[in-house]
Amino acid sequence: MSINWPRFQEIIADHERIILTSHIRPDCDALGSELGLAGILTALGKDVRIVNAHETPPNLAFIDPQQRIEVLGHSVQPNDLADRELLGVLDTSAWAQLGEMGDVVKTSSAQKFILDHHVGEDDLGAELFKDPTAEATGRLVLEAAKHFDVRVTPEIAMPLFAAIATDTGWFRFNSTTPVTFQAAAQLVEAGADPAAIFQQLYEQDSLARIKLRGRILAQTESDLGGRLVHTHVLDEDFQSTGALRSDTEDAVNLTLAVAGTEVAVIFVQVGEARFKISFRSRSDFDCSAMARQFDGGGHKAAAGATVEGVFPDVQSKVLDAVRAAMR
Repeated sequence: MSINWPRFQEIIADHERIILTSHIRPDCDALGSELGLAGILTALGKDVRIVNAHETPPNLAFIDPQQRIEVLGHSVQPNDLADRELLGVLDTSAWAQLGEMGDVVKTSSAQKFILDHHVGEDDLGAELFKDPTAEATGRLVLEAAKHFDVRVTPEIAMPLFAAIATDTGWFRFNSTTPVTFQAAAQLVEAGADPAAIFQQLYEQDSLARIKLRGRILAQTESDLGGRLVHTHVLDEDFQSTGALRSDTEDAVNLTLAVAGTEVAVIFVQVGEARFKISFRSRSDFDCSAMARQFDGGGHKAAAGATVEGVFPDVQSKVLDAVRAAMR
């Protein structure tokens, strides 16, 4: 699916005061896409604000050295955004993933657009600019820079490289294509430092994060003759290790290292009776289709959903659905 870039350029040209947002529990693709696009729009002379419902996880704070990203209810209130003429939603098309920023999107009189690479969408009352074949929203932002004829500075290149590298599992997922490497090369040439980014992402763990990863691995179980592996993180795991919920980011990928694994599932408690479920696949299993059964979404190889209920019931219901789809 190709994006109508002339139309995207037209929308940007018609507005001066722009707000960008993304999904709750933001990852590098969300944050990097916001920062990259903000840099491009600022270069075009636009007045740009980035406002998210959740704070940037501490382990990803390096991606925003200028601290451009604001947090709704902390550094900014909804009324402070009433002057925005254009509202852009990046890296998600789902109401459930917007958190409290969803109310801002619903009530804002600003024109709205979505720039995303996920399959499926809710009706956010926004004009869609989507390419589900893209490996990361960050790569779409890089395309935008080309169409706007904006020079990619090191400040733009760094977050976009982080966005693309993390959403492709550091270029090892099946979503990685020759275009991915071309984009990465362009960003390195523009000033992104892969070694420094990798160090910030994967070699700056807290002791609490390491201990939590140990629990996640210790609680991993296999099913269907080893084709399915699953694990979980409960409130007690966070309390005993001192880890943050953001420390579970990408933890499900650890279980894919088990030989013979086709599908991996992790249950992360995010409320008293609320669980974030992440699905990963390295087979024909469609994670996005599975996530949609629980009002979630994502990609064929990686998707997620949030399910209400007590852990034994949620675990049983989700795993039963996964087993049925795998048989």
